[in-house]
Order: sequence, then C-alpha cells, then structure tokens
Amino acid sequence: MQIDTNLLIAWGGLAKKYAKNEVIFNEDDNALFYYQIIEGQVKLMNINNDGKEYIQGIFQDGCSFGEPPLFLNEVYPSTAVTQKDSIIIKLSKSTFLKLLDEYPVIQKSLLVQLSRRIYNKSITARELIHNKPEDRILAFLKEFKKASGTSQDELWFVPHTRQEIANLVGLRVETVIRSLKKMEANNTVKIINHKLYY
Repeated sequence: MQIDTNLLIAWGGLAKKYAKNEVIFNEDDNALFYYQIIEGQVKLMNINNDGKEYIQGIFQDGCSFGEPPLFLNEVYPSTAVTQKDSIIIKLSKSTFLKLLDEYPVIQKSLLVQLSRRIYNKSITARELIHNKPEDRILAFLKEFKKASGTSQDELWFVPHTRQEIANLVGLRVETVIRSLKKMEANNTVKIINHKLYY
C-alpha cells in the first residue's frame, strides 16, 4: 500500500536518505514510526546465533514496512536494512494512527495489505514443510512474480541473488544453486548470463 507522500508530509512525515546497508531499526527496538519507501529497497531480517540470516521480507518503492508492532504496542520482531541507497519517509506512530482514523479508505487499504502479507506468510510456511527444495523455490518465485504484477505467461527477471533466495526459503545457497540447475533442465526457470528468469 502506498499512502500519498504529500499527505504524509502534510501530517508531519519526514523524508530521510539512507545509504546501502544502513539499519533503519533493529530487532527488539520500540516501534515508534510508520515507514514508507519513496525510492529504494529494504529487507526485514533476523540473524540466528550461528550468524545465518533469514529474510522475512523485501520491500520496494512505494511499500510500507514494519506496521504490525505499531498496532500491538510491541517491539520490532526483525531488523530493517536498506539493500541500496534509499529515501524513506517516516511518520510518528501517534500521528499515523490519527491519520488512519481520519481516512477510513487508507485504513481499509492497509487492512487488505496486512491481510495479504499474513496470507503470503501462510503459503510460504506451507511450502517450507515440503521436503523438495525445488517446491520451496518454485513457491517463492510464483509469489514474487505475482507481486511484481508480471503476467504468468511473461518471462520475469528475478531481482534476487541466489543467497537472498536461500535466506527467504530457508535453504543453503549451494542447495538453491543445485535446485535451480535442475529446474532449468526441466524448463521451469531460465538462466541467461547467470541471471535468473521465471
């Protein structure tokens, strides 16, 4: 969901530039702001005790992120990090909640967006119980292709590295590479000049 940037600014939102790999908020920080990407890319992730990264989600231009803790008065369950230079607008929690009260259409749109994310997490969780890595990767590719707005008949460039795919589906990068080679042999994906297409 994208709230009009001018509306956010009119309500006191501040746009800030972030460099690539800059932390926006850390896991267990208090949730104090609504964040929306004007330009750039952000990943929400957790790192386990062994240093392995698990990506909870990747967000692009126009997307908001980190909203659930605002409504629950909870801390952030993951860390938000920019994946490239980004411009992000933030609005204080109290002002954001007042804005939602004032604009029921935005409130409804946000509800649909959060429901979509919960639904997608459920689909992902279902796929994670499959034993075959190819099933996990295929589910990921289908969901991200759908989210990109690309037609199912159209060849879609996958804008994620093999490592990011591994972190998103809970596999080792070596397993993802082997699985993608199998999937290419079965004409499920295409690899052209080391770039992945689905």
